[in-house]
Amino acid sequence: MSSSPQSTVPATHLEFHAPGQGRGLRDVFANQFLLKRIVNKEIQVRYRASVLGLVWSYIKPAIQFAVYFVAMGVFLGLNKGLPNYAIYMFSGIVVMNLFTEVFGNSARIIVGNGDLIKKIYLPRELFPVSSLWVAWIHFFPQVAILLVVDLIVGWHPTLMQLVAFVVGFVIVSVFALALGLVFGTANVFFRDSENFVDLINMVVTWLSPVLYMWVLVANTLPHWAVTLYKFNPLTTAVELFHDAFWASTVNGEIPYEVWHVMPHLFSSWTPIALVLSFGTLLVGDLLFRHFEGKFAQEL
Repeated sequence: MSSSPQSTVPATHLEFHAPGQGRGLRDVFANQFLLKRIVNKEIQVRYRASVLGLVWSYIKPAIQFAVYFVAMGVFLGLNKGLPNYAIYMFSGIVVMNLFTEVFGNSARIIVGNGDLIKKIYLPRELFPVSSLWVAWIHFFPQVAILLVVDLIVGWHPTLMQLVAFVVGFVIVSVFALALGLVFGTANVFFRDSENFVDLINMVVTWLSPVLYMWVLVANTLPHWAVTLYKFNPLTTAVELFHDAFWASTVNGEIPYEVWHVMPHLFSSWTPIALVLSFGTLLVGDLLFRHFEGKFAQEL
């Protein structure tokens, strides 16, 4: 009795990973659909039962700008020593708003989605990256307001100033996500990490020339402190935004005591900031991948 022929199924190459361990941030690019779903969820949760919704993206920075301008520009008189001080200040504020939102939310989002993480497996990196996407949604309306004001006062950017905006945007986005991965991992095991995040976000605006002029740092601090100040990637990002949105509105009106000490951004500052930002992202990704397999049991 002859046996009937059996159909053979071509073998396929299957790649297995240990549970809870993936390829890090590379998995984000292979899961775009899931990323969009998480971003939509975060937006819906944030504005649930809200009447104004995304309009708050305009209201909050506007109030923040008004408070800082009155306190620093009017009361302390900084607007008298620098042309278009309002644009100078708001250029830096939009950078810090992007950083604090990405850093703060990405450091908390793993714990905040603990119930979902414990039920199913999906690349954990999707959560902090979704915080970056949500922050971009809030960031670009602020840039739109800045552009409108720039155009009113006569903004005529050069190609290098447009490049400065793009590079500054990359630096602050990468650096904020990198720190979010580090502190997001730490927050799973030590809830005190949230307090450190709050402290950093509270002081970070004062550690870069957002509300004050760079000349105050260069003329006040010793050389070693100025050098350390330069190594903060956010300082470079803020100065790149100043170059992109403020410098072309003042032309030759910048006082000599200001412009003669202004940094040469593309000589050393920007390359160093890019290396530090992407280097921190690499460390954050490796740390996140190393511990993500224990997230579910810790949560």
